[in-house]
Amino acid sequence: MKDRFSEHSKLYLSFRPTYPNELYEFIYRHVNDFNCVWDCATSNGQAAVALCKKFSHVYATDISENQLTNATIEPNIYYSISSAEKTIFASHSFDLITVAQAAHWFKVALFFNEVKRVAKRDATLAIWGYGLLKVNPAIDEHIHHFYTQVVGSYWDKERKLIDDHYRTLPFPFEEIPSNAFQFSFEWTIHELQGYLTTWSSVQKFIRQNNQNPVVDLMKLMQTLWVSEKMKITFPLFLRLGKIR
Repeated sequence: MKDRFSEHSKLYLSFRPTYPNELYEFIYRHVNDFNCVWDCATSNGQAAVALCKKFSHVYATDISENQLTNATIEPNIYYSISSAEKTIFASHSFDLITVAQAAHWFKVALFFNEVKRVAKRDATLAIWGYGLLKVNPAIDEHIHHFYTQVVGSYWDKERKLIDDHYRTLPFPFEEIPSNAFQFSFEWTIHELQGYLTTWSSVQKFIRQNNQNPVVDLMKLMQTLWVSEKMKITFPLFLRLGKIR
């Protein structure tokens, strides 16, 4: 599993979008019990905080100590440093296993073996992610150019799994057809800039070129950003399965 976010964990905490309740409610309809959930690659605990409102015990792991240092604390969330592919959890422990916007960084075959080991019988696996944001055609054109041309060569090869909405991700479980989701926010141009700066490709660009390419993009956005806040929409995709 790759760590692409330790160096900017505080930025990640401030600007990464939160997932909609509709996503969780859809997943919960396919969960048998709400005792224990493993949130793998929890980052700053974004999904874990939502899960802790439903489950008695949330075990949230990440390989980044910096991310966990910035995680939100709740009494029934138990954070620990761990890879996705090998944990210290007992076999047959979890009713649900979740991965939010991170499965493309895993050694997937090894992770799925670990899922099979730690899952209870008929437990549920939910893997989700979100794609490129949209605002309006004029802004979208600039963001798409930035995504593909300016920082396109700085993305890790794993990013293609996100572009494919995880459809090409091997999934050796009894799959449950899922809804198409989207989620939206009212953002200032500052929030958009902060979010784009969290991209792993942007961080790689900064390390190699000693400058933030988002700054130039924001100069183009100034005339297109017609109000203090504008609606940002992300497509959200889900692979959901039963672990028999």
